[in-house]
Amino acid sequence: QVQLVESGGGLVQAGGSLRLSCAASGRSFSTYAMGWFRQAPGKQRELVAGITSGGSRNYSDSVKGRFTISRDNAKSTVYLQMNSLKPEDTAIYYCAASTFSTLRPPKLWYDYASWGQGTQVTVSS
Repeated sequence: QVQLVESGGGLVQAGGSLRLSCAASGRSFSTYAMGWFRQAPGKQRELVAGITSGGSRNYSDSVKGRFTISRDNAKSTVYLQMNSLKPEDTAIYYCAASTFSTLRPPKLWYDYASWGQGTQVTVSS
């Protein structure tokens, strides 16, 4: 099973930027679809951004134009660059991996079999 280790979370003021990183173990990273989810208190887990093994991306409407997901298969790492952060972006952010081969990234949490530990992102006003 792939192991995922996240880093890069923290506290930032509104309008600032953070970059989250997720490093994966194993030899099959390049075949996985990868996703970033977030969950705030009282809200359901939400797919923020996803990327397939072929590089196809999708984003939630709330982050389009502000967040960018990318992957470096040589480093077995996926990134989430977050710009123009808003207080409503405050949540625990999770990295996840899916073995499904689809043209677009899977959108539902149960389509992802492996999860990171989560990293807190807090945006102050």
